[in-house]
Amino acid sequence: MDLKALAAANPDHWSKATAIRALTLDAVAAANSGHSGMPMGMADVATVLFEKHLKFDASAPNWPDRDRFILSAGHGSMLLYSLLHLTGYADMTIEQIRNFRQWGAITAGHPEYGHASGIETTTGPLGQGIANSVGFAMAEEIQRAHYGKKVVDHYTYVIAGDGCLMEGVSQEAITLAGRHKLGKLIVLWDNNNITIDGPVTLSDRTDQVGRFRSAGWDVLEIDGHDPKAIDAALAEAKKTDTPTMIACKTHIALGHAAQDTSKGHGALTDAAQMAAAKEAYGWTTGPFEVPGDVKKAWEAIGSRGAADRRAWEERFDAMPRNKREAFNRAYALEAPKKLAATVKAFKKQMSEAAPKLATRASSEKVLEVLNPVMPETVGGSADLTGSNNTKTADLGVFDVDNRGGRYVYWGIREHGMAAAMNGMALHGGIRPYGGTFMCFTDYARPAMRLSALMKIPTVFVMTHDSIGLGEDGPTHQPVEHLAISRATPNTHVFRPADTIETAEAWELALTSKETPSVLSLTRQNLPTVRTVHRNKNLTAQGAYVLADADGRRRAILLATGSEVEIAMAARDILQAEDIGTRVVSMPCWELFEAQDQGYRKRVLPGGPVRVAVEAGVRFGWDRWLYGERGKREKSGFVGMHGFGASAPAGTLYKKFGITAEAVAQKVRDLLDGKWEPDTTL
Repeated sequence: MDLKALAAANPDHWSKATAIRALTLDAVAAANSGHSGMPMGMADVATVLFEKHLKFDASAPNWPDRDRFILSAGHGSMLLYSLLHLTGYADMTIEQIRNFRQWGAITAGHPEYGHASGIETTTGPLGQGIANSVGFAMAEEIQRAHYGKKVVDHYTYVIAGDGCLMEGVSQEAITLAGRHKLGKLIVLWDNNNITIDGPVTLSDRTDQVGRFRSAGWDVLEIDGHDPKAIDAALAEAKKTDTPTMIACKTHIALGHAAQDTSKGHGALTDAAQMAAAKEAYGWTTGPFEVPGDVKKAWEAIGSRGAADRRAWEERFDAMPRNKREAFNRAYALEAPKKLAATVKAFKKQMSEAAPKLATRASSEKVLEVLNPVMPETVGGSADLTGSNNTKTADLGVFDVDNRGGRYVYWGIREHGMAAAMNGMALHGGIRPYGGTFMCFTDYARPAMRLSALMKIPTVFVMTHDSIGLGEDGPTHQPVEHLAISRATPNTHVFRPADTIETAEAWELALTSKETPSVLSLTRQNLPTVRTVHRNKNLTAQGAYVLADADGRRRAILLATGSEVEIAMAARDILQAEDIGTRVVSMPCWELFEAQDQGYRKRVLPGGPVRVAVEAGVRFGWDRWLYGERGKREKSGFVGMHGFGASAPAGTLYKKFGITAEAVAQKVRDLLDGKWEPDTTL
């Protein structure tokens, strides 16, 4: 490619785009680590986007009506960091660029949400960004319908690479966006035909243009190094009512000796080759130096949106006070004042009525009273609405002709649903929740992990949470999934025992600001175990004494969810034998671990034998059985030691030995000194 001709044709553009390339080369070389090629190849596209189309103000990075820019190809993070520095984001200093990928720097190897202003989402796991973007675009549509175009009217732009489009989640995202005609979503595909192993053709022959068109997208094909063509394509994309994919034919590592090779994907650190590339660019300054006129031009781009922002602020201030307050409250993730009182009233009603309900049905009842007082909630299900019980009558269905609808039919797209919900939460002003079966956390897990990493309060409603689902068998019966979810840092896993605990779990999930929640809910009916009303949210303590021993305390039974009922029945058996037994309900391990030592000691004092009962694998339970003043030889577990089977729920519980009598016998054996190690671990 003739770089001199490119520079001569558009000299102002060339100097700005070259600043991105030069900073990328310098930062990656200094770190001796990173990915140089994508930022070098997509610098022209990014320059045109930021200069002529992206609505933003570098001095107000959290302006709610800014356009969102998502770098789905997160390995090319220096593209984003360069743009943020050049346009004048205050926290993205040249020192941060110099310290790329170093301890304590905000310039992590892949963009991480919360590290720096202007990073809309954490990317790096390919496909996540483009899947997040669907949620961003949906959130914009929902809020525009609610607050009006004068207050909410912005685009979501995505730069995605070949890897993003190969990942399976991209298909889920693309078809969702096409189905819902998300016309304010524009994806710029870095079509460079290179992966780490070599040409894309080594592993793929997909017609990406045809793929997007078949999913209902408008598609434009351009030279990704021609600024006029890029500008025209972006202008054209904003005229359609469907999402647009712009296929940008680019050269990875443009101007470098590694151009158009797989080596160009990674860290280009050879000093001589770097010098040659900069010479070809006409770049004469030293490392990390940007000529004053070029930096000034970029900063003008960064301040270009200030007038739009001020005009938006005037329009926002002209809105009725109640709408302004609702908008600000939702974006601040503050709960409405009515929420706590609504939950308390519901709990009182349920403790008096004492219904026998599956906790998935309890969850629906809770949502019926909470959704009307929290207009920012957006629910959904991955084609299991009737099973997950996630839809309430007041929500309305989000669709092309009802943008104000707050319920999304996600289809059989667990991963896409989870990633898009993350996008909604990241956009701001939305509290998303979505359901599937607990065993299908396997499909949603990459996005669930990222919600925890990003510290966003997405809510995952996971029903059919044990062998209690019955006849669907071991393919659908989760046994290890509670342990997997609990092993994830910054995740609250709630497994409520009844309607009361379910209400408390929802209250905590919908008031969380930095922690996602997993609600593990039953298919089978459970009795109400909390029949005495308490205003206090006991689930917030993670674990609590549900029933104490009559007489001298000799045993403590620990249980969650559907097995709390079994623990209570075992207590009755043991108390009849003068074995004083305490039952501890543990709806959220993570919250119990966060309590002070004094409280934990009161709930789990040393001395009595301990038996845990849960219809899942033992993994993790030893923390509570012989940690926290317990002893290994005085503890036992009743639960699953392998996969389930296909049979009615009652039969399965008996065959797998998860019964009140089995729990009672485990206590008797421990009291008699008959402890045996669990060889199934």
